[in-house]
Amino acid sequence: MNKARLALWLGTLAALPGLALAGAPPGVTAQHAWVRYLLPNLPAGAYLTLTNNSDTPAILTGASSPACSMLMLHQSMDESGTSMMMGVSAIPVPAHGTLALSQGGYHLMCMDPKMRVGGQIPLALEFQDGTTLPLNAQVYGPSGPP
Repeated sequence: MNKARLALWLGTLAALPGLALAGAPPGVTAQHAWVRYLLPNLPAGAYLTLTNNSDTPAILTGASSPACSMLMLHQSMDESGTSMMMGVSAIPVPAHGTLALSQGGYHLMCMDPKMRVGGQIPLALEFQDGTTLPLNAQVYGPSGPP
């Protein structure tokens, strides 16, 4: 084996432990993921529950899906009787705690949705520590889950 190949092989081996970070964050799970799909030209909201069984907070910093041109972290708020929605850069999931991404609170906003009611879409939740939690979300129509 020549020196260049050996160096490439050793470099690849050295990088493998870092690739393990691409998996799900330790102790964090997602349940009850679903999407409210309205029309192809309207954004779709995605909702789920995150549980963090670890000793440290998990910070959700992004999300992606091939079913969305962009999947953003959002928060709905009521300000002086007016409901508003705004993008956020991070959503903390407390240590040994649960966080519901739900209507009227934190949620994911799918732009240019490509999905169908009754189907499922893949989501990837991205965390501050570089880990990613893959999951599938059930797609419902305007009335949401039964």
